[in-house]
Amino acid sequence: MTIDLNDMALFVEVAKAKSFRRAAEAAGVPNPTLSRRISALEKAIGLRLLHRTTRKVELTEAGALYYERCKRIVNEANLAHEQLGEMLAQPSGLLRASFPVDLAVTYLAPLIVEFANRYPGITFDFDLTPRRVDLVSEPFDIAIRTGRPEDLQLIARLITELPAYLYASPRYLERVGAPESPADLERHDCLSILKATSWSLHDGTSTINVSFGGGRFALNSIGLIRQLATLDMGIILMPEQLVADDLASGKLRQVLPQWRGDPVPVYAITETRLLPAKTQRFIEFLQERLRR
Repeated sequence: MTIDLNDMALFVEVAKAKSFRRAAEAAGVPNPTLSRRISALEKAIGLRLLHRTTRKVELTEAGALYYERCKRIVNEANLAHEQLGEMLAQPSGLLRASFPVDLAVTYLAPLIVEFANRYPGITFDFDLTPRRVDLVSEPFDIAIRTGRPEDLQLIARLITELPAYLYASPRYLERVGAPESPADLERHDCLSILKATSWSLHDGTSTINVSFGGGRFALNSIGLIRQLATLDMGIILMPEQLVADDLASGKLRQVLPQWRGDPVPVYAITETRLLPAKTQRFIEFLQERLRR
């Protein structure tokens, strides 16, 4: 039995997308052609790989097993072609990436421009969203995320760790008074992410845990928390890179400068270790620039 590697690659696209239409768009082939070639692959193997309905496509038991083996083979083959191509040309193609909104807008935008200028053969499709995109079923090459990775099945590469400090607006500090020690934070309005009720602060020799209750605002947006701080609503603990513009304009001032919070890790998340040149170069570029 001889199996066409191209048909195997098409099957992998359908399995990832769980849709013939989306897989056909990603592969650049007509939908009827894709359906015909998958049927031919099933006939050659002698097993049904996909359950097809009018609403969705699901893997059979045999299809799930075949997919796990095939995606490694297809990735290896693509990587081999990519590495040969690198001898002749700069990395190229479409880079699909997912970013946290605030990190991308306030911090990564200039770096993305620099990377695009360095590699003119790469085009970009960026998704800025707080949701955790599914790198297995959605057509993303990479996701940049803050915080510890939750899915241990994915490949996480540490890009950098961003130091976090305390900030407040000058008018808030004039109205309430600047804290003189971490313990003073308990009487202040502290704006935190995702209903956090305490901060762990370090001064290089000691660590203290400061509790401040739930606060008046429950938020999942770093950008809105930062904006509320500039509007005199309280104290924030945030990576300095995300408030650089507000510090430069005087909208925010650092509070208790000798104390810092836990550093915020930034990870590049991919489905596999076998990466095309465009994705590998992007990760290397971010590591190089963000660790300076």
